[in-house]
Amino acid sequence: MKVLIVFAHPEPLSFNGALFETAIATLQAAGHTVVTSDLYRLGFNPVSDRRNFTTAQDPDFLKLQAEELHAAEAHTFAPDLEAEMAKVEAADLMIWQFPLWWFGVPAILKGWVDRVFAMGRAYGGGRVYDTGLFQGKRALLSLTTGGPEGAYAPGGFNGDIQSILRPIHRGMLEFTGFQVLAPQIYYGPVRVDPAQREAWLQAWTQRLQSIETEVPIKVGPY
Repeated sequence: MKVLIVFAHPEPLSFNGALFETAIATLQAAGHTVVTSDLYRLGFNPVSDRRNFTTAQDPDFLKLQAEELHAAEAHTFAPDLEAEMAKVEAADLMIWQFPLWWFGVPAILKGWVDRVFAMGRAYGGGRVYDTGLFQGKRALLSLTTGGPEGAYAPGGFNGDIQSILRPIHRGMLEFTGFQVLAPQIYYGPVRVDPAQREAWLQAWTQRLQSIETEVPIKVGPY
């Protein structure tokens, strides 16, 4: 299996960094091919603009979707963007490793989606959801929160974590055709002791050792 891990945390020595490194080592040991996009270390530019393209269909007025379609047909996406698109297209499984910030993904990861999930390459022509261009691929969110688990329970202080993740699961992943695996969530790692963090890493290892047999969840329409 070919796996892409997209890592979005500014500190490689963080618990997110440990989860990232654990995933790489575990999946490689299981015989899978692992490719990574360590967005902060890559210096990935999250701003979607004309730098996405090496040519312009309309140099006087920027309509991103029109330019994306043109670039998809003419093979004129910028090299850094083309490299990321190729990683997604080659992957059987994509894992996003990130901290939950402001009830969503970090800006650098949202910008990666804005640029990489381009019309003509990730969706378009009626190819969305069950007929999406990434049909047959699977995706998994692995994330940390700042607050404790109870704060993200139904009726909790911050609201149900599944509802918080729904715009990502449904609006980004299922929309483009991915089958979604159950998220891997670590609540408040900064508030637990090293033994608990080590237990979490071991549980992550165990899950990844048989990840290819997991059954996707169904997020579905509202």
